[in-house]
Amino acid sequence: MNRTALLALLLAAAMMSGCAQAGMFGAANLTEVQLAQPNYKVVATDVAGSASAAYLLGFSLPTGPMNQTLALVRVKGTGQLYREALADLWASFAAAHGQVAGRRLALANVRYDADNTNLLVYTRPKLTIRADVIEFGD
Repeated sequence: MNRTALLALLLAAAMMSGCAQAGMFGAANLTEVQLAQPNYKVVATDVAGSASAAYLLGFSLPTGPMNQTLALVRVKGTGQLYREALADLWASFAAAHGQVAGRRLALANVRYDADNTNLLVYTRPKLTIRADVIEFGD
């Protein structure tokens, strides 16, 4: 096999084995909670959690609440930015306001912020989720 064919084969294999992430999963089901009665209180405002990953030979693009990445090799993070950012948000809440388990908590006013660094051979998507936390009483 000549060098050109070998190089083309290696390039094709590298392109097919890359990393891609299309961002959050937008589910079609919603839960509606009526906050008309005084059975809840806001226990924390602007609680934040962040996550990031790093890739070689790719780019990241924020599109509304989604953060899309197309790259060949992930070198940092798991790529599960929404799961990790939400876990970090709850850890931040627990550190400041006590244990989450056993409480009737919900997130309200959820906001997403994306910060992407795109260089020629390196991309770093970062996602931050901010929300207010409410707790339901009896």
